[in-house]
Amino acid sequence: MKRLFAVMLLAAAPVALAAQTVTPAIKSALADPARPADQKARDDARHAGEILAFAGIKPGDKVADFIMGSGYWTRILSPLVGPEGHVYAYQPKEFIDFRAAYADEQKAAVAGHANVTASSDPLASFAFPEKLDAIITVQNYHDLHLKSAPPGAALAITKKLYDALKPGGTLLVVDHVASADPGFAVPQTLHRIDPAAARAEIEKAGFQFDGELPVLRNPADPHTASVFDPSIRGKTDQFVYRFRKPA
Repeated sequence: MKRLFAVMLLAAAPVALAAQTVTPAIKSALADPARPADQKARDDARHAGEILAFAGIKPGDKVADFIMGSGYWTRILSPLVGPEGHVYAYQPKEFIDFRAAYADEQKAAVAGHANVTASSDPLASFAFPEKLDAIITVQNYHDLHLKSAPPGAALAITKKLYDALKPGGTLLVVDHVASADPGFAVPQTLHRIDPAAARAEIEKAGFQFDGELPVLRNPADPHTASVFDPSIRGKTDQFVYRFRKPA
C-alpha cells in the first residue's frame, strides 16, 4: 500500500525536465540587433533561450504572445519564427484602458516586424485568424483572476486558447508562485497564483500537462509579498508549465 501511495504521488507531481538545448535559431533570435539592449540584458536572468526551447517554438511556427506586456517575448519570437512564421502580439483592451502606455509599448514592439500582427480586442472577444502551433503567456495568467474579471472568465479564456491551437499545439504558462490558494484569492493582492490551482484549471479547459521547467524556481521566496515589493521584485519563485492540446 505504501508503495502504491508513493507511485500515486509521483504521478500527480509536476514533471521537472532537465535543462534545454538552445537551438541555433533561438540563439540567433536572442542576438537580433533590433532588440533593445536593456531587454537583451535580461535574457540570462529570464532564461529566455531555455524557455523557448522548452516551448519547442521553431522557424515557420504560428504563435501568439498572449498578454504581451512590454513586448519582450514578441521581439524574440518574430526573428525566431522567421518570414515563414507569424506572431500575434495580443494586448487586451482592458490592460490598455488601465495603463495607456501598454498601447505605446505594443506599437514599439511590432514596429519593423513584418511577420507580427498586433491586436487589442477585449478579453471576451479576442480571436486569431488561423490555428496556432503555440501560445505563450508569461507572468500574466494570474491577471485572469483579478476581481475586475467576471466569475468563470479565466476558464472561459483558457478554453478559447485551447480552441485557437492546432491539435498537438503547445500552451506555455509562466507565472509567479503563490502558496496554496485553490479559490484564487491571492492574485488580486500579490499578483501571484497557486501553480496547482492554475494547472487544474488549465487541464479543465482540455489541455494535457506536459512538464515543468524549473529554471525560474527560487525556494528562498516565501510567497508572502507582492511581486512588486522591492524585497522580492525580479527574484520571485516562478513556475514554467507546458501544456498540450491532444493531437
